[in-house]
Amino acid sequence: MLETFLITLEALGVLAFALSGIMEAARKQFDLVGVVMIGAVTAFGGGTLRDVLLDRRPFFWVEQEFWVWALILVGLTLPFFFRATHIALTEKAILIPDAVGLGIFAAGGTHLALVAGMSPMIAVLMGVITAVVGGVLRDVLVNEVPRAFHDHQPYAAIAFAGGWVLVLLGYLNTPEYLDVAIAAILMVAMRLIAVRLKIQLFRWRFL
Repeated sequence: MLETFLITLEALGVLAFALSGIMEAARKQFDLVGVVMIGAVTAFGGGTLRDVLLDRRPFFWVEQEFWVWALILVGLTLPFFFRATHIALTEKAILIPDAVGLGIFAAGGTHLALVAGMSPMIAVLMGVITAVVGGVLRDVLVNEVPRAFHDHQPYAAIAFAGGWVLVLLGYLNTPEYLDVAIAAILMVAMRLIAVRLKIQLFRWRFL
């Protein structure tokens, strides 16, 4: 049951981040190849780096090849759907799937690192890498300063805090899938609340 849950959760995270990448690329008027590539980098970038650092093979998207085909299909069809339905590809609209991907990937990445025998701190950092790197690569490739660094709203900080929530839940001896689900939902909610209330982190100011 746990393995099925984690695969399903990871699939949802892939689709959420892919959607944010596809929407960003479509908003920048990339061609279809560019849209698919930005979607793939956003969806697979963080998890791939995590797998490299954990020496985990095969990479998660190689192991679940179906999601590669699904991403290509979504990337090729969504731009036409957006155009036909006149959906506004605003920056605010992109924040929703991005928040979902953040929570799912941070929780899933932290859990995988804990299962691999990493210490809590390293596991939490792996969760942050899983959740943040894809979005950073997306923004760099579309010629934007990474949103995770410049909008001053908590992003990586939420992934870091949520990872520790998952670690602490592990000491309660509750089912692992429940721990991951709670941490993921909490992080998604925190990110959406931060965006809604325009909560900002401290800005460095030099005189």
